[in-house]
Amino acid sequence: MLEFNTLSKLPELSLRPPQPHTSTTPTAAAGPDFASLLGRLASDTASTIRQGESAALAGVQGSLPLQTVVEKVMAAERTLQAALAVRDKAVGAYQEVSRMQI
Repeated sequence: MLEFNTLSKLPELSLRPPQPHTSTTPTAAAGPDFASLLGRLASDTASTIRQGESAALAGVQGSLPLQTVVEKVMAAERTLQAALAVRDKAVGAYQEVSRMQI
């Protein structure tokens, strides 16, 4: 069974109907901000890749079963692909914003 470790840790997004604004004081966001979310995603990605690398080295030394090595390396590969997809989307969004006329 495939797992997307870092993606499953992201907070669940939901669409809520707009709430009427009754107070004049600003409200705090209920969840973590975007920068901390990306930071956590980056640290989880680095951790998963390190685990895959260490499993590969342990497999070469013969101290870890081949199935475990393959599972760890595949998890690292999936995590890296997800991180690259997020990066590509962020770069694309930045380029789109930079092309906007002011």
